[in-house]
Amino acid sequence: MTTPALLKLINREDQIVPRAVERELPSIERAVDAIAKAIAQGGRLIYVGAGTSGRLAALDAAECPPTFGVSSRLVQAVVAGGRRALTRAAENVEDSAAQGSRDLAVKKIGARDIVIGVTASGRTPYVLGALRLARKRGATTVLITSNRNSPASRLAQITIAPQTGPEVITGSTRMKAGTAQKLILNMLSTAAMIRLGRVYNNWMVDLSMTNQKLRSRGLRILEQAAGASAPEAKRALAESGSLRIALVMLKTGMSLSESRRWLQRFGTNLSHALAMDSARPHKQSKTSRPVKTNSRKKG
Repeated sequence: MTTPALLKLINREDQIVPRAVERELPSIERAVDAIAKAIAQGGRLIYVGAGTSGRLAALDAAECPPTFGVSSRLVQAVVAGGRRALTRAAENVEDSAAQGSRDLAVKKIGARDIVIGVTASGRTPYVLGALRLARKRGATTVLITSNRNSPASRLAQITIAPQTGPEVITGSTRMKAGTAQKLILNMLSTAAMIRLGRVYNNWMVDLSMTNQKLRSRGLRILEQAAGASAPEAKRALAESGSLRIALVMLKTGMSLSESRRWLQRFGTNLSHALAMDSARPHKQSKTSRPVKTNSRKKG
């Protein structure tokens, strides 16, 4: 085949993936609700995978803390072969169900946790061993696979199985199957964090501002979400050190200490906290009162 013909073939096959994922939305919905429930009750989301599936799971887990401001403990990935397997192929380690069980056991898995096995074939022994242990410990189990009737599906309470069909290169599940896994992982973590109040409208209000690019992004988010000028947003952010607190200060006119107490009262649900502020009796409008600060007037 010519290069243009080859690329058109791959692209045509890739277009099958979103439609296959769409057909799995009811199962994805159940998984999202289960994740949100588990985390709300003090549990963790733990992915388990090998090879490409494990690396995609590790990527999703790694992105959650900077995007949603959660602890790295809250969303984790257990990958066959450990850290080394993230950059180098380590196919032999995925053949041990016992190792999958041992690696998950290290996480002290419990009934409040949710474990998601990611395996295109649904037969990977490492993932099977981990799911078996998770069921034994009472954790909620979910499977992402391309094989609905696989052995792993018998260990999962929720199975998400997009039928993406044969790969352009037979058996190379890093292609369509991997793309489907990436789309589903995006949906699971993002939708669950939205359900948990980690997003306000479509803004990342718990963004970890750990470098200049992210600090600039955080400032732009605050300006847009609060309808504030750049100097106002910069001032509130400098005082609070938190996008979430700064947004409450700017939207309500509360002081730093008042904003903290208000958020403690309503937990992570920022939309609910702001809605409850608007409903307070005799509340002054935002434009009728300035943002309070902790600075004292000199002289």
